[in-house]
Amino acid sequence: MSRIGKLAIDLPDKVEFDYTDSKVTVKGPKGMLQQDILFDGEIKKDGQSILLINNGTDNRSKAFYGLIRALIKNMVVGVSEGYKKTLRITGVGYKAQLKEKSLQLNLGFSHPIEYAIPEGITVEVQEGTIIVISGIDKQLVGQVATDIRRFKPPEPYKGKGIMYSDEIIHKKAGKTAVK
Repeated sequence: MSRIGKLAIDLPDKVEFDYTDSKVTVKGPKGMLQQDILFDGEIKKDGQSILLINNGTDNRSKAFYGLIRALIKNMVVGVSEGYKKTLRITGVGYKAQLKEKSLQLNLGFSHPIEYAIPEGITVEVQEGTIIVISGIDKQLVGQVATDIRRFKPPEPYKGKGIMYSDEIIHKKAGKTAVK
């Protein structure tokens, strides 16, 4: 049995939860999220908390018990607080700027890279080298941050590239001349 699935999810004030026909809807001050969930057990709202009860005994229902609870918890946190990822650009001449609904990145290539910002995501550029990505959907915020990082991942010799703000790059020693 999942230890995570057994935990109750506390609903903050001003957050509404609804579960009908295998569709979970969570509304809060920051927006609304919906997700289809196939779960063999019961999802009950008990006052200001949500409880998941697993009725299935097969391995599939046991495996998804904790996952379903984590997905619902991420939805509740997203509509009440939101999620944020911060990227840092390191390198001479590397910079980012916002152009309407796209992010323009100059990363040392012969042309600037245009990245279209998806709906539901807010991007801010600070000082030209710090990109702050925020939104209510945890999966979408993480995917956008990963997509942007993929344009120029940090390299281990000079440490140039796009990295997460809390990421540590261990530099490798370069070749040395032997006499």
